[in-house]
Amino acid sequence: MEALLLSLAGCMGVDVLAILKKSRVPLSSLEIFTEGERAPEAPERFTRIRMVFRVEGVEEDHLPRLERAIHLSVEKYCSVFHTLREDIEFETAIERS
Repeated sequence: MEALLLSLAGCMGVDVLAILKKSRVPLSSLEIFTEGERAPEAPERFTRIRMVFRVEGVEEDHLPRLERAIHLSVEKYCSVFHTLREDIEFETAIERS
């Protein structure tokens, strides 16, 4: 189950970096933290996943582009995300350091 969260973070991270590069958004670093809540009964699947994108080097005026890149990854590009059940509660957040 941890590998699934890591796969999701890796997939979305690659998407976000590629989209930001095409959008010419400078970025010093990107870290993605994931956590998931699981159902109490077997097969104990994920019912909720939260991802925090911690970035450095992204200026305030580029935050909408970062939000758009995350949105595009979720809605269109990340095949790992689209493999998950549709009823999973999914949340993302951005932190700047």
